Amino acid sequence: MSSMLNFGFLLTAASGLTWLGLILWRGNFWRCDQQLDTRLGPEIGAELPALDWPSVCAVVPARNEADILPQTLPALLQQDYPGPFHVILVDDRSEDGTGEIAQQLDRHSRLSVLQTQPLPDGWTGKLWAMEQGVAQAQAEYILFTDADIAHPPQSVRALVHKAQREQLDLVSLMVLLRVHTVWERLLIPAFVFFFQKLYPFRWANSSDQRLAAAAGGCILLRHEALTRAGGLQAIRGALIDDCALAKVVKGSGGRIWLGLTRSVLSLRPYDHLSEIWNMVARTAFTQLGYSPLLLVGTVLGMAFLYLLPVLSLLSSQWLGSLSWLLMALAYLPTVRLYRGSPLWALTLPLAGALYTAMTIDSALQHWRGRGGAWKGRTYPVSTASGPTASAATPSVPAKNP
Repeated sequence: MSSMLNFGFLLTAASGLTWLGLILWRGNFWRCDQQLDTRLGPEIGAELPALDWPSVCAVVPARNEADILPQTLPALLQQDYPGPFHVILVDDRSEDGTGEIAQQLDRHSRLSVLQTQPLPDGWTGKLWAMEQGVAQAQAEYILFTDADIAHPPQSVRALVHKAQREQLDLVSLMVLLRVHTVWERLLIPAFVFFFQKLYPFRWANSSDQRLAAAAGGCILLRHEALTRAGGLQAIRGALIDDCALAKVVKGSGGRIWLGLTRSVLSLRPYDHLSEIWNMVARTAFTQLGYSPLLLVGTVLGMAFLYLLPVLSLLSSQWLGSLSWLLMALAYLPTVRLYRGSPLWALTLPLAGALYTAMTIDSALQHWRGRGGAWKGRTYPVSTASGPTASAATPSVPAKNP
């Protein structure tokens, strides 16, 4: 009995030391200090004459988005941008009148609506829609943005100014996700925290680090840099397309930047646990490279980092409280980003347990032949894994929502 207690004490101590190491040496991922405020007024880029603002084309892939477009598309079409700006919405064979709704919302003659061609072998639906938008885009910069993203009036201006001032080829924002329901408050900030831990933003933004990452809801990309990286053809089969895109851009010599924002919003609701569950389970096992060994490592790593401190505390091991405190302190800046009570920082172990269960379910769905299902499509392994599928470290759950 004594030896078991000693072993438990050592495990808990190791968990606490791991948290201390993550806080001190993993790129300050937890600080949430890589941010871009897009709510600033017309003074953004005031030093640039009007003729010096490059042309921008926003490409919006949309599949069955008729309900949300009236809340988001008008703001994109009404951008306060001094240079040439156009929007291409690519209707990915929607069944709810998405294209017709989009046409009705265009009050500024800035919108073109394309209907996608049949999906070729080897392409995911979203990337194929994006590819057709890129083919029609005659602009220096392309803004990939999802149909559920609400942009403030100076969003494009701020993104382009950031890219021009710092000579960046790709600027991406992890948009502020919706947190209205209890499930959203429990799981959405935790997802952002896990994503930052998996892809520390400072490392992704450094030319000295190989790590690359982006967030697909908002990516401003220099057209020439996309061409140099091989175009979207280079990542045509990737389910986790945003990070795959950042990887090929950075790998071809491009400079990238990924940050947080409080002002560009996702209006996509996740009212029920099942909606978040299905979103994560869609690509979690893809993130692990479909490896059973990495799956086992992830489950053990999550238990070691997130559950062990709680179990130790329940068994009256005081060291568990210190480990839990370190975990909560690391999580607190993300909770504050989402304007949550500091008490939510204590719920990270529960969120970690749920994300672990989602990852296991993702593997089970894959083995049953239902992996990669999204909006009526299911992608086979040869497509879903693609040429750029990556594996998560065993201590971090997989990406997505």
